[in-house]
Order: sequence, then structure tokens, then C-alpha cells
Amino acid sequence: MSKPKVFITRRIPEAGLNLIMLECDVDLWDKDLPPTKEELLKHVPGVNGILSLLSDPIDADVIHAAGDNLKVISNYAVGFNNIDVRTATQLGIAVGNTPGVLTEATADFAFALMMSAGRRVVEAEKHVRAGQWKTWGPSTLLGVDFAGATLGIIGFGRIGKAMARRATGFGMRILIYDPTAKPMTGVIKVDLETLYRESDFISLHIPLTPETRHLINADAFSKMKPNAVLVNTARGEIIDQTVLYDALKSHKIFAAGIDVSEPEPLPMDSPLFELENLIICPHIASASTSTRENMALIAARNLLAGLQGHRLPHVVNPEIYQKDHL
Repeated sequence: MSKPKVFITRRIPEAGLNLIMLECDVDLWDKDLPPTKEELLKHVPGVNGILSLLSDPIDADVIHAAGDNLKVISNYAVGFNNIDVRTATQLGIAVGNTPGVLTEATADFAFALMMSAGRRVVEAEKHVRAGQWKTWGPSTLLGVDFAGATLGIIGFGRIGKAMARRATGFGMRILIYDPTAKPMTGVIKVDLETLYRESDFISLHIPLTPETRHLINADAFSKMKPNAVLVNTARGEIIDQTVLYDALKSHKIFAAGIDVSEPEPLPMDSPLFELENLIICPHIASASTSTRENMALIAARNLLAGLQGHRLPHVVNPEIYQKDHL
């Protein structure tokens, strides 16, 4: 009996890759840069499964190019805005993701980014390397305080809750904005305007949707404190980057740290690189060894379950399993 054919759009950690190799006939894109749309269209025809990354546009063109044998698309990520889930669902194709496993690593990084931006850690390190450290100064590279400050969390899912737990240890007052979140001890549920107005730190943990695209816009910045620090480890498109540049350049807010951008990677001629009060990281919030290995295992198990006709352990479109969908 022939093995199912799968296309893997990048080399993932061996723990997951080996599981797939044992069970499948694998076409592996083994290059550092992701396949282009044209290359995806060349590799997917006839496959039974696709294991993709966020950088891979698995849109309707790609899904249709794969053909009638495509059973499952397993995304090596929590997010899945790179996949046309609607088309997949209409065709009865299961879509999987890797939730939960990267919660703690992402919250660790978001908090580290928040502290680094607030206390000007990267700017200070550059200051030293540039030979500008001449003496101790009472006003050198002053930052903002964390203890007793107010943290506003936009999106109170797994990662948002993990951020709140970390903030509790610093004695921070915690505001949250999430219409679907239930009240919790130790956090205060508020509207967006209140969160903008009262927060010393704002951390974004929401998915990218038409409603959240450019949620952080000129109106949002106009309501923030001049000492506010903004952190984004969610999706780059949630912030209007043109307005972010203006807000930081004119010191409408104190600083920001972004692990995501629009587009990714950020072009080297982006004006954001001119800003000293902005930390830019290359989408590494989940980049711990154990987290990435666990993501690979979950993505592999989602893929194999779909190929075997079983329900995915972590399925994005569970409606495909309903009788009225069949």
C-alpha cells in the first residue's frame, strides 16, 4: 500500500519531522526562505496533506491546485490567517494549528520585550558599544517603572492570561479588553478607551481579523499616556505602522517593542529603523527549543490524524466533522 503524499513547506524540528517521514511520502522544501506562491502551486498537486508555516499563503489557488486528494492542512503555528479556512471547510479539508504549546514562551518574550522597551535595555547596550558610556549620570537613559504600574492586555486568551500572571508578580494593576472574556479575580475588564487612557503598558494578544486590522491607529495613540509602552507579539497588521512611527517620533508614547510587522520581514528602508525608542524583533516569541519541538509534534500529529481520516487533535474548523456538513 502506497504511503500518503505530503508537502512540508520548511524543515521543522526532527521530533515532528521524523514522525511524518515514517508514515508518509514527503516532499520537503529544505531551504531557508519560504517557497513562493508559484513554487507552492508546483509542489502541491496530488498531495494528501500540507504542513505549512505562517509565511506560506495557503489560499484558494493553492488548495484547488492540490486537487481532490487533499485531506488536511496542518499549520505550524497558533495563528492560521495564512490559510483560506473557508475554502478548506467548503471542501471538507481539515485545518489544524498548534495552540497552547507556545503560551508560556510567548508570554515570557512579551514580558521581556515590555521590560526591555520600558527600561531602554537595547538602547543602553548600543550606547555602550558605541563608546558613549563615559560616566554614571543621574539622568542617563531613564526608563519607566513597572512595580505598581497599570498593564492593559488586549485579548485575554491563553497568552493574555499568562501575561496577567507575570504582571501580578510585579504588583501591577491589570486591565483587560476582551468582549468574550469572563470576569476574573485580579483583573479589571474595561472598554478600549479606558484601557488606552489608564494603561502604562499595553500588550496585544488578539488574532488578526478584519475587525482587528489597524486596531491600534491614530485615534488609539491619541488616548494613550505619553509614558505608555506598547508591545505587539500578535500580528503586525494590528498596528498601523505609519501611525506608530509618528507616535514614537513625536513622543506621543514613550516606547514600543514589536516582534511582528507588516510585512515580514520588515524592509530595511522602513522608517521604523530610525527610531531609538522602538525594539524590533524577527517574530521569535515562541523561539525556545522545547516550544518549537512541541509545536512540531503537534503539527505532525494533526497532519497524520487528518491523513488517517481521524479528527485532528487541534482542529480549526471542527464543523467539517458535523453530519450536516458531509
